[in-house]
Amino acid sequence: GYTCVNDVTARDLQRRDIQFTRAKSFDTFCPVGPWIETELDPNNLEVTTRVNGEVKQHGRTADMAFSVANLIRYIAGIMTLFPGDLIATGTPAGVSRLKHGDIVEVEVQGIGTLKNAVYDSRTN
Repeated sequence: GYTCVNDVTARDLQRRDIQFTRAKSFDTFCPVGPWIETELDPNNLEVTTRVNGEVKQHGRTADMAFSVANLIRYIAGIMTLFPGDLIATGTPAGVSRLKHGDIVEVEVQGIGTLKNAVYDSRTN
């Protein structure tokens, strides 16, 4: 099935730590939803990300470097995939800096919109 993923990365920490573990592990950094769509062809869908209502990313899955089928085939050759496993395929160009309180919407054609607030525990 297919859904929306907001795969947030704290780029400042990624650069400082060299690897992604801490930079991708804060609360609110990888919301998923709003549901799983099983009747969908993922090959040419519109993908849009908005921050506080302003479009920051826009593209089509047809423009991805690797198709969904190729990604699944490659990953399945390395590890066993089980129901419930999640593969984040990447995003269109336009990475945007986020701050505490921002509202992010990830919309994928045929699936819907995932909407979440950014909570940065480092600000408290």
